[in-house]
Amino acid sequence: MFGRAPMKIFSCRATTELATKIAGELGMELGKSSVTVFSDGEFQPCFDESVRGCMVFIVQSTNPPAENLLELLLMIDAAKRASAYKVIAVIPYYGFARQDRKDRPRVSIGSKLTADLLSAAGVDRVITMDLHADQIQGFFNVPVDHLYGSAIFAPYISSLNLDNLVVSAPDMGGSKRANAYARNLQAELVLCYKLRKKPNIVEEMSIIGDVEDRNVVIIDDMVDTSSSLVLAAQMMKEKGARSIRAFATHPVLSGNAVERINNSPLEELVVTDSMPFKNTSPKIKVLSIAKIFANTIYAVTTNQSISTNFVF
Repeated sequence: MFGRAPMKIFSCRATTELATKIAGELGMELGKSSVTVFSDGEFQPCFDESVRGCMVFIVQSTNPPAENLLELLLMIDAAKRASAYKVIAVIPYYGFARQDRKDRPRVSIGSKLTADLLSAAGVDRVITMDLHADQIQGFFNVPVDHLYGSAIFAPYISSLNLDNLVVSAPDMGGSKRANAYARNLQAELVLCYKLRKKPNIVEEMSIIGDVEDRNVVIIDDMVDTSSSLVLAAQMMKEKGARSIRAFATHPVLSGNAVERINNSPLEELVVTDSMPFKNTSPKIKVLSIAKIFANTIYAVTTNQSISTNFVF
């Protein structure tokens, strides 16, 4: 009688540190792989050990540059051609997710295209965390295990023992996520309504709800330029908030984002290590998601439920 397929974990170049932590949580070492880079910039990933008949997990966040996505696609293709039993893409941060619909004429739906590319490469399953929009799961024709940052954020917030707690979202799009936190933490909900001139530029913002003498936690899936987050924090401070903290799963932190956070009323910004970034701010705290992904990978290989990884 044959046993279950052996499991191997590999990493693309952008997410090696997190992948090493995930493998460590499972008591394993990362599989051996390498990348040949040609003089014109073309590159070719290669598995340096056999993956025949194995369940192959490839860890890579698909944040820019687009090479990160392409490297993941090439690794999936290489695994399929090397006769891997199953190929599972572990994508802590699913890039291009903000392009989830046609919000104006003649634009692409980048998150759908990315899902199609992964399927075309031969992926059998995707494990990811805090998609920009839950419906992106429907873009795939393979199983998607969608994990949530609440599994580490909610216990951390509880450990702060904040009284007069209020949960907020930096925009109306995040209201569902913030409402889930508010119910779980038995706190009130405050919303921010913003109007944008164009992407990453907020024209106007207003606060819906009372924050006076409250400890506010702002919940979001990602922090990019941090302009919306900082503006929300400034307005809440002006309205009498006692303290303001922010929690965002994916630390994109582009441009002058870190400088804005350092100069903002935020007491701290708590993020995860879903994507690599150099933390140069005393206000930014990083919590690791390695254990959550390790538990999910183990559950997938042993055909167990992953619902124990969900707080709410």
